[in-house]
Amino acid sequence: MNYKMMGRLIAQILLAEAAFMVPALIISLVGQDSQAILGFALSILVILAVAGMLMFFARKAKKGFYAREGMVCVGLAWIVMSLLGCLPFWISREISSYLDGLFEIVSGFTTTGASILSNVEGLSNGMLYWRSFSHWVGGMGVLVFLLAVVPVSGRNDGFTMHLLRAESPGPNVAKLVPRIRSTAGILYILYIVLTVIDFLLLIVGKMPVLEAVCTAFGTAGTGGFGVKNDSMASYSPYIQNVCTVFMLLFGVNFSCYYLLIMKQVKSVYKDEELRLYVGMVLGSVLLIVINLRGFYGTLEETIRHAFFQVASIVTTTGFATTDFDLWPGFSKSILLCLMVVGACAGSTGGGFKCGRLLLVFKSLRRNIQKMLRPQRIQAVRSNKQVVSEKVLENTNAYLAAYVLIIMFSLLVISIDGFSVETNFSAVLACFNNIGPGLELVGPTCNFSIYGPLAKIVLIFDMLAGRLEIFPILILLSRDTWRR
Repeated sequence: MNYKMMGRLIAQILLAEAAFMVPALIISLVGQDSQAILGFALSILVILAVAGMLMFFARKAKKGFYAREGMVCVGLAWIVMSLLGCLPFWISREISSYLDGLFEIVSGFTTTGASILSNVEGLSNGMLYWRSFSHWVGGMGVLVFLLAVVPVSGRNDGFTMHLLRAESPGPNVAKLVPRIRSTAGILYILYIVLTVIDFLLLIVGKMPVLEAVCTAFGTAGTGGFGVKNDSMASYSPYIQNVCTVFMLLFGVNFSCYYLLIMKQVKSVYKDEELRLYVGMVLGSVLLIVINLRGFYGTLEETIRHAFFQVASIVTTTGFATTDFDLWPGFSKSILLCLMVVGACAGSTGGGFKCGRLLLVFKSLRRNIQKMLRPQRIQAVRSNKQVVSEKVLENTNAYLAAYVLIIMFSLLVISIDGFSVETNFSAVLACFNNIGPGLELVGPTCNFSIYGPLAKIVLIFDMLAGRLEIFPILILLSRDTWRR
């Protein structure tokens, strides 16, 4: 295990995290929020001190780096980043409990949007900015950001590929261009451009600048931290519609946008995962609109709320324009199913991913055909390309781990004594990085009801869900740490 190289990478991530806090510190200085100023200033100093110690430890690091180190480095980086990223909340006493602050920042970095705050509007502007910015940097991934701007590996693309695969969501990660650093750069350019367009359209809708910035961060990272206690309910239909469109856009595999830029429109049109994603959204909206007939005053309002909530849940954003916990059971069941499926692989969305769902269905169909015709050899194909058996094995292993973690988490948090619907939706909401669940953790409630043990389990779920399970599980394996 190349501990020194891992230490150097984590130090670089912490330096980036300290730099990311500077705008929040400036906002706090402008607003003269003394407690927030103290919180960010001390946090930056602590992070820089830890980064300095790690850089000293890793001063003679060798660049040999393999898949195991990539997985471990990503898992450790996100944990360390979260442990220090919550310091501004705690030091400023805007969140009095360190564990609650950790829950909030993990929810931010993992783009979950589950909150322990009952009065979001009580936070200072600097804290609101930091809270929402954590979505943006977590959406594409802080290590992908490093790969885009820092030459951490020279010409060794194998080094960076291990990091990209460990942090990027999806059953398989491919390069857009031959150089990994160029791939990471392209991803972030697309990410920034879409975020800026979203922000400008929100400004056109007369949204205040800070609120537009925070909302754009939450939409781009598909995170869902709102700046108001009612999330998006009090904003105009125009702003709600803008958010609906951009939530859906950020739920698309970013490689599709790259293909569009390269004028490969036909390839995008024929993409099976994109077709499933679009079909699932349109079908869900149609069924919910039919089920909600008479629930709202007009058909326009019904369609707007249905589209917004379907987009918010399937992309695992978590914004809300209405209390969907009051919807009929059929509509809520559709939302629960969308919680599990999630968005496309290679997007900023969470969940099981449409790409994996396709592979599971195709693998199941192949196995049934094998039972009927044992001598027949049939490959699983995606977009007319043969899917390797390794990818199928990883998908099956992911599904097994996915189910086991949900069962274990549900059992542990049930100790607090809340209803099955509350607990099950809370686990799904955290593990799939969605945010709101149902009943006591619904869109008008929060996660402060849970005790310390349940919050720790849900923090684990958020990290495991964002990092596609395996980097976190590898950290817990004894074999990882053996020579």
